[in-house]
Amino acid sequence: MVSIADVAQAAGVSPTTVSHALSGKRKVSPHIVSRVREAMDRLGYQPSRTAQNLARGTTRILAVAVPDIGNSYFAELAKGVEATAIGRGYNVILCTTGFDLEKEMQYLEMIRSRAVDGIVYSAGSPPTNSELHRVLGDMPLVFVDEEIVGTDFPSVVSDNDKGARLVARHLLDLGHRKALLLVMPGNNATSIRRIEGFGDVWRQGGGEFAIVKSDLTEQGGRKAVLPHIEALRSGEVTAIFALNDFMAIGAINQLRKEGIDVPGQVSVVGFDDVSAGSYCYPPLTTVRQNVLGLGVAATTTLIDSLEGVKPLTGEQVVLPIELIIRESTGPRRI
Repeated sequence: MVSIADVAQAAGVSPTTVSHALSGKRKVSPHIVSRVREAMDRLGYQPSRTAQNLARGTTRILAVAVPDIGNSYFAELAKGVEATAIGRGYNVILCTTGFDLEKEMQYLEMIRSRAVDGIVYSAGSPPTNSELHRVLGDMPLVFVDEEIVGTDFPSVVSDNDKGARLVARHLLDLGHRKALLLVMPGNNATSIRRIEGFGDVWRQGGGEFAIVKSDLTEQGGRKAVLPHIEALRSGEVTAIFALNDFMAIGAINQLRKEGIDVPGQVSVVGFDDVSAGSYCYPPLTTVRQNVLGLGVAATTTLIDSLEGVKPLTGEQVVLPIELIIRESTGPRRI
């Protein structure tokens, strides 16, 4: 394999001069550049793309951090990031952080120590704005799916408030007035917007609800409803809104196991519209997010900033949502 040293010897210059001639970071006379080019052609030398990128202060590598790649929602999100990055000549490294703040900070520190140009960040347990700046310095970052309220980092999110309001209106129109909200622990902005949006409409319609915290998994949904089985069986509570589809599917599965009919006795709604929701029984009413679009938009924002198209600001991009009504919701029994 031909090396820079071989080119330098053939051109009668030092390896450092060859590097400067290739990178353009130091002035080299046109005569020397010509000799270097001729030697490269004669020897068949191909410059390393990685070396060229490093010489320019860029690697054309992005990092994408998601809480759980085993969750099909985050897998779809990462797919949007990867497809957009590759389409614009970037490679992607993937970090799965869990919903653990300490682990997320460790990953962010690792990302900064590696040669990456920027990060698309779907935070499971978001750090504070100051913590992010301390760990990342001036590394470009775009939040996706999640945000930090008041941050100066840009974010791309779905219209979580509107989605939750549509759920509340749908259930109220069906006659429901008492509900459980299945949410994840912590105070992330996405959950807060969904809880507040639902609560505003629900209370205006004369409804009452209780918040139940659990994991954003099928098993988490099962566990969340267990302490409330008798209230659900008796008709005291007739609706469940889970802040993601997997919790909703788990709730449906546990209710069916307990002999409680969905939607005859209890209506259940999720959020996200993962593929499993349309195949569970009964098929799940949910709020559809453009998950692939979230990844595409966030990555486009990041790359545009890296290439000087548009600088990063604290601007937030909000993508539209849609209520998908299936068979897991129905009228409240009188």
